[in-house]
Amino acid sequence: MLHFILKRLGLAILVAFTVSFISFSLLFMAGDPAVALAGETASGEDILALRKLYGFDRPMLVQYGEWLFSALRGDFGESYYFRLPVASLIVDRLSVTMTLGLCAITFALVTAVPLGVAAAIRPNSIIDRVALFLSVAGQAMPSFWFGLILIVIFAIQLGWLPPSGASSPVHFIMPTIVLGYYAMPAIMRLTRAGMLDVLSSDYIRTARAKGAPEMRVLFRHALRNAIIPVVSLAAVQMGFMLGGSIVVESIFALHGAGYLAWESIARNDLPTVQALILVFSMFYIVFTFLADVLNAWLDPRMRSS
Repeated sequence: MLHFILKRLGLAILVAFTVSFISFSLLFMAGDPAVALAGETASGEDILALRKLYGFDRPMLVQYGEWLFSALRGDFGESYYFRLPVASLIVDRLSVTMTLGLCAITFALVTAVPLGVAAAIRPNSIIDRVALFLSVAGQAMPSFWFGLILIVIFAIQLGWLPPSGASSPVHFIMPTIVLGYYAMPAIMRLTRAGMLDVLSSDYIRTARAKGAPEMRVLFRHALRNAIIPVVSLAAVQMGFMLGGSIVVESIFALHGAGYLAWESIARNDLPTVQALILVFSMFYIVFTFLADVLNAWLDPRMRSS
């Protein structure tokens, strides 16, 4: 198990360095950052002055090395727009995004896994058709449209929930439903497919032939093996939620890291954009690594891969 963890950890570190270089270079591939900062009406002298001020005139590899060395120490530079350290901006906003992401993935798992299990136990039943409908609707429904519909119904017409803000747990109910519903279809389908495959296995028939209780067969024998790919998918979805919360945070005025990313992109705040790309990527890599370790603990056969 230790060898497996060290192997996966080394791979995660390699991916992290690769992602950091790609995210840093993509911003320069999009054009001259000095021109973007100066604006269309700036003169050539102004652009040259900005290029020299921020070090854009140096080779990109030199800039990347200095940026990466500072980032490893937690220093992402100063925001061009907010005139504050980028690290403090992200720390202040990240708690909102993390709270939203954890609530959303919990909502998705608590809802999708039981529905997937029930649909697999009774295929082609009413429960199976309801699960299929929810899955198709979740894939076809844009998040921004779903969020606006919830605001109109529950905030404006019924007045049950606040339409925006993050000052209390109640403010996270609608954003959690919108963001969690995005991950539900894939988790539900994968749980259903895994349970159908496991329930037709020989060891399940043997357990039932020995007189094992049905609940024990379903949850101790079947679900433990069927849930392995769901763990990996949940880790991937959690990474997508943190990085893709920009739309949801904008709709519900949650000033988290996703909303900060939108503000930084709109204002050409390059240090903040670079740092956010790296932070979101690191979350994705960490969650994937933890999912691999958990799957190896659940299924010892994966430790030899």
